[in-house]
Amino acid sequence: MAAIDLNLNTIKNIPFNFQVIISVLPPLILIVAFVFLIYIPKDKENNELDLKITTLNTEIADSEEKVKRLDALIAENKVLKERLAKLRKQLPEEKEVSVLLKQISELGLRSGLDIILWKPEPRKTDPEGLYVEIPVNVEVMTNYHQLGVFFSHISRLQRLVNISDIMLDVKNTRIYAKFTARTFASAEPAAVAVQ
Repeated sequence: MAAIDLNLNTIKNIPFNFQVIISVLPPLILIVAFVFLIYIPKDKENNELDLKITTLNTEIADSEEKVKRLDALIAENKVLKERLAKLRKQLPEEKEVSVLLKQISELGLRSGLDIILWKPEPRKTDPEGLYVEIPVNVEVMTNYHQLGVFFSHISRLQRLVNISDIMLDVKNTRIYAKFTARTFASAEPAAVAVQ
């Protein structure tokens, strides 16, 4: 095979248009290769990194806001825990409910009520599972003053007891009263801790 002999005369004999193409084509190929193989991928990578930086800056700003509010939230949490502890003292535990119901019954007898019906109803757990409602249907015969004394004693109990659905009827010289006494017990600690 004959070696290609390039000399200045050979290049001068090539038409001018081809001379321009030969002189422009190699740099153009290098420029195109640079743009497609290096510049465009790096530009895309830079744009992705800029987006990540913007996202991280937003997350940092959000985190800094949360850190600024952390002390206030810790203080609020402490206040809420203290309040919860006070409220739990008003709610007997499940094992104390029978003692409380007996105490209410004894208050009725000491107040001069003739208890006709004392019927505990099924217990109801609140939707959040924090406490259990224990209703008791009560029917008594008494006079008006003794009923008021009984309700007064109930209101002074340390434990939470609500009286509702009161119906009064006069029978001879006495009052027939029908009402629902509701007390509440704290839910089992395991059930509350799960939430």
